[in-house]
Amino acid sequence: MNVFDQRIVPLSIFLILLQAELPAPAVALIAPRPSFDWRRSATSSRHHCNDLCTSLFSTHNKLVQRPHRQGRHILHIAPQQLGEFEPINVDDANDEEGRRMTRNQRRVWLYDFVTTTQQQSSTDPKTMPYHEAWDFQKSLVEHQLSRIGKRPTDPPLYDQFVPASLDFNNEKDGNSEANKKIPPFLLGCDSIIMLQHDPVYTLGTASDTSFIRGYDENDTNDNAIPIVRIERGGEVTYHGPGQLTVYPILDLRGYKQDIHWYMRALEEAILLALDKAGVKGATREDNLTGVWVSNKKIAALGIKARRWVTMHGLAINVDIRSLQNFEGIVPCGLEGRVVTCINDEIGGVPHFTVEDFAVHVKEALEEIFEISLVSTPSSKLH
Repeated sequence: MNVFDQRIVPLSIFLILLQAELPAPAVALIAPRPSFDWRRSATSSRHHCNDLCTSLFSTHNKLVQRPHRQGRHILHIAPQQLGEFEPINVDDANDEEGRRMTRNQRRVWLYDFVTTTQQQSSTDPKTMPYHEAWDFQKSLVEHQLSRIGKRPTDPPLYDQFVPASLDFNNEKDGNSEANKKIPPFLLGCDSIIMLQHDPVYTLGTASDTSFIRGYDENDTNDNAIPIVRIERGGEVTYHGPGQLTVYPILDLRGYKQDIHWYMRALEEAILLALDKAGVKGATREDNLTGVWVSNKKIAALGIKARRWVTMHGLAINVDIRSLQNFEGIVPCGLEGRVVTCINDEIGGVPHFTVEDFAVHVKEALEEIFEISLVSTPSSKLH
């Protein structure tokens, strides 16, 4: 045995003995996590770490009330899947030059295709073909990655939030709306896309095609609903008219670098929007992604992230048209579960259009992600 081996063997024995003395890690906590003062928790890195480690594998037995900022709704949050939502505290956030940031300075582009009718290649002027939206997402992600740079040590070319000096609502410059465009070097700022799709089934990277009823890979029926396999997680789902689809293209460095937190934050935004719309009983379910009402799924999520930049997102069923083609699949691979829409859940009150509900979603996204949405000068695919 050489000198190197003589040193390594005793060390290995010591590590084995040390490991034997350590208690096995807990994989589940039975007690519900109590409500907490998130302002104080967010300002303490030590407490935040403890809360995060505790929450990763926690199981809640009861509904938990989670406090929001003063004047906001208090939502009843059901047990969550892996990870847990904690509100962002921007009170102590600074920009790269050390200046205090507020929500009004955390400005994010909003590409609103819900209230515009500029999708010329679609058979319905209010819907967009899936591949067009998918290509647009990928283009914005590439702009984000170019802004960030290739090496972690490189400073970003510019900030992820839209500069406050850029104001497309200011008509003093004399430019018409048609001439106003986002400067190319700002296409890499955070952005959110809102739209309705032409009918389409989408599959995640590892989705099982057996969840598409009657699926035949050799079928060339041009009248069938298109099937597209994309790079998100999750099983098969449906997009179409009557459903609001939202694609956040966000650099999570400006929020929380935690994919599980991000998923829970999207769910939180859906819950808040439904609450604003008067939908009662919306909740999460144990070990399932999405939002549910009366044991029926009303919203689905599926995302992808590259170097902390997100794409894909969420879909919320608003009117009865959104349910028409779900019978062709097993939604999200959940046998025996059914889907619902907002208008089926609110009873006799005036029904929502997708445009109506989009207003609540915009407000909820601003509140949950502590941002201000800046409508693009014209909703066109760059």
